[in-house]
Amino acid sequence: MTKVVIGGAGHNSLIAALYLAKAGIEVTILEKGAVGGATVSQKVFPDFDARLSRYAYLIALLPEKIIRDLDIKSKVLSRAVASFTPTKVDGIDKGLLINTNIGEKTSNDFKELTGDASELKAWQSFYSDVLKFAQSVAPTMLEKLPTRSELKARVNHPIWDELVENPIGEALDKRFKNDLVKGIVLTDGLIGTFTSAYEIYANICFIYHLVGNGIGEWKVPEGGMGAFVAELREKVQKSGIKVIENSPVKSIKESGNGYLINDEIECDYFLANFAPQILANLLGAPVPKSLPGAQIKINMLLKKLPRLKSGENPKSAFAGTFHFDESFTEFEKSYVEAKSGQIPSKIPAEMYCHTLTDPSILSDELNAAGYQTLTLFGMHLPADLFDRDNEAAKAEVKTKLLAQLNNYLLDPIEDCLAVAKDGSLCIEVKSPLDIEADVSLPRGNIFQKDLAMPFREDGSAPSWGVETQFKNIFLCGAGAIRGGGVSGIPGHNAAAAVLESLAR
Repeated sequence: MTKVVIGGAGHNSLIAALYLAKAGIEVTILEKGAVGGATVSQKVFPDFDARLSRYAYLIALLPEKIIRDLDIKSKVLSRAVASFTPTKVDGIDKGLLINTNIGEKTSNDFKELTGDASELKAWQSFYSDVLKFAQSVAPTMLEKLPTRSELKARVNHPIWDELVENPIGEALDKRFKNDLVKGIVLTDGLIGTFTSAYEIYANICFIYHLVGNGIGEWKVPEGGMGAFVAELREKVQKSGIKVIENSPVKSIKESGNGYLINDEIECDYFLANFAPQILANLLGAPVPKSLPGAQIKINMLLKKLPRLKSGENPKSAFAGTFHFDESFTEFEKSYVEAKSGQIPSKIPAEMYCHTLTDPSILSDELNAAGYQTLTLFGMHLPADLFDRDNEAAKAEVKTKLLAQLNNYLLDPIEDCLAVAKDGSLCIEVKSPLDIEADVSLPRGNIFQKDLAMPFREDGSAPSWGVETQFKNIFLCGAGAIRGGGVSGIPGHNAAAAVLESLAR
């Protein structure tokens, strides 16, 4: 019987294992800690029965095909609000609320912000074109990589050049007039990617965020991210797949036609659900270079939602993505400052409230008392800024971000935070260095390494995007091409690569 060992027990490993087990292959999963990886829910604040999605928050990229193939029952919930951005218009506190379905409220907010209806029309036109791109690309994500020319022909729309060939900053300069609107659009090109709007890296990140299932809608996992992983683990257990926790991969050695893992487990194929950099070190290969992680994650438990100076209902403002200090100009300025080695004078940030869509992660008592969660994502904060003194830099960033947020609130966020029994506030800060230490993401890069375009260049060898230079060793995590996020795509594709190899 063919034997496969998978290193790491994140959601992609579980999905790969389930596909392989269905094909009659013996699978063993080795995990250095507990099952789940970054896709776990944890009781972050011990005094309160609240299970937060600590590292991975939302789901958009999980293809419906994987859900059907594996009969996944876990639900993801749509948010009625896409985003809210507080701002000032002529010195008066206002805000731009963008509902998932554009209606009168959103139309009026655009007019108040920009003066007329032209910017909303530009917004609708741009995202209509992006949707055409996504609908063309999404079906290819579970297939072998198309060539650049093949995918371009499939898209067959001018949006190709705007998203693939030229820096997205140029498209935004051409499409939009308002600096804030441009920034809201740009944010999908910068989440987790330390780059300028005028570098192609931003394009790749933008495509990644908008292509999911052809609609690009980011949804809330019901019960938290851990509920999704718990279902996968149950399926794995029922399939006879062996999972060994507290068992890191320490060595990979050639053995006959296969490999010997940790000097004791033989296998024909090895799948790595950890960063390519870690795999390279284990195999004595050159370590691929990558951009640093550049975000700070702040998890909060609130006893109440803060009121906003704009007068917007907090249950609307925080239900979607809450952007602050993310105009196009602010993004570019903060990037230049961070690249020069300074914590940005104003840190672009966004956050959302899981419990407004899914209160099930809180106990009945906390729900009855009006408690909520907030998850904040501070951007353009590369790992280098934390190397000298991680704790001091975290404290400085936290102070700065909360002060920036308070500029838009009637109630200071500190007054809204739950208080633990020891008097401490329920707020947790994770820098890129903490993220690396906790979930083995090199330099805190949430994608493990630089994202890549979802195609191969013309004339290159056919590929699933999971191959390595080593025979029968495949990537099955975020570091694969078309990896990143909670998608299952690299897990599916790694399994497909194994099955294709066996069929030769």
